[in-house]
Amino acid sequence: MKEEKRAILQDKLRESSIYALLRKLSTYMDKYYIDAVLGFAIPGGLGDILSAVVSVVYILFCIFCLRSLPLTLAIINNTLRDIIIGMIPFYVGNILDIFHNSYQQNMTLIEGFVEGDKKIIRTVNRKAWLSAIVMLLLVGVIVGMVFLLIYLGQWLVSLF
Repeated sequence: MKEEKRAILQDKLRESSIYALLRKLSTYMDKYYIDAVLGFAIPGGLGDILSAVVSVVYILFCIFCLRSLPLTLAIINNTLRDIIIGMIPFYVGNILDIFHNSYQQNMTLIEGFVEGDKKIIRTVNRKAWLSAIVMLLLVGVIVGMVFLLIYLGQWLVSLF
């Protein structure tokens, strides 16, 4: 009976419009490089922050549909890593964004969780606390990067 309920829930999730949206977003953001394009098009780390706003959909899905704190922490962790990579100055971060497919990684975690992939679930659960600690560190690094970018911008303006 428990397996039957799980199968019904899995089918419901797979057929939901938000699940389809997540799959499309991961395709557009990583396979069509929209994540990197936003970083190139909107300078100063703002494109990367805009790209991260898209990740909120993944986070909300994990919180409200899947109700998994460890998975939510893993998704937030991937998102913060993507922001940091994208914020590396002088377009280096934007180039690295092409190779760092955080949206595909997030979708793989979500699909594994929905499908009941024991390996992904075990990995996510094992790394939940580590993800929380890393997230706090990443938030600190992001704040530092923002201040560094502001400082570099002011320095460049003062040169001219």
